[in-house]
Amino acid sequence: MLEIEDLSVMIGGKLVLDRINLRIAKGEVGALFGPNGSGKTTLLLAIMGSSKCKVLGGRIRYKGIDITEMPMDERARLGIGMAFQHPPSIRGVKTRNLLAMISNGMNLVDDMARELGMTELLDRDLNYGFSGGERRKSEILQLLLQRPEMILLDEPESGVDLVNIELIGKAINKLLGKEKKPDRNVSALIVTHTGHILEYVNADKGYIILDGRITCSGNPRDLLQHIRERGFRGCEECRCL
Repeated sequence: MLEIEDLSVMIGGKLVLDRINLRIAKGEVGALFGPNGSGKTTLLLAIMGSSKCKVLGGRIRYKGIDITEMPMDERARLGIGMAFQHPPSIRGVKTRNLLAMISNGMNLVDDMARELGMTELLDRDLNYGFSGGERRKSEILQLLLQRPEMILLDEPESGVDLVNIELIGKAINKLLGKEKKPDRNVSALIVTHTGHILEYVNADKGYIILDGRITCSGNPRDLLQHIRERGFRGCEECRCL
């Protein structure tokens, strides 16, 4: 579904990603761990095609198509969707109106908003005055209506209280088509700082990124346990093994 080969990316004149290699298969969910400033968000932005990212080398392929130089809107039309950790607040744009545009006017907005417990937010300006948890719900609802095949989630548990994190997890599983696992073709890459979301969403493979490079991969729960016991310093010590 997604192939990243030797990708190097600069933001604001600083090298943030250094020869990243990563593959996500059809129907596979990857979890990306790393300390603050390691390049996790930048990797998602580069996949999505953010203008902030200057690609210095390497390739990004989606379903066999080279999208390295493709603008963000074209990537979205191909089936890539992203939930941002810090989405912008837009005055004058009602949340309901944006969701109706995403869903091509289909009568799904109210039903899905009800499932996520955000009906009261529909007639408010997009993200304006929203709490962290409300922003997460808004981003996930947009993806549910967009129905992408490749989902990028930037710290979906960030700012979410214990009551709502299970709700967010269920919505992500719905996005991933977990109830139709034999025929599942939706893939995802989830950035997580705490790993809490993995208590509700099963990841197939985990990756650790340090200083802009993927240093190791494996079972995501094993990696998370290692990080909790030894911190990222332990990952630094064994990166050469």
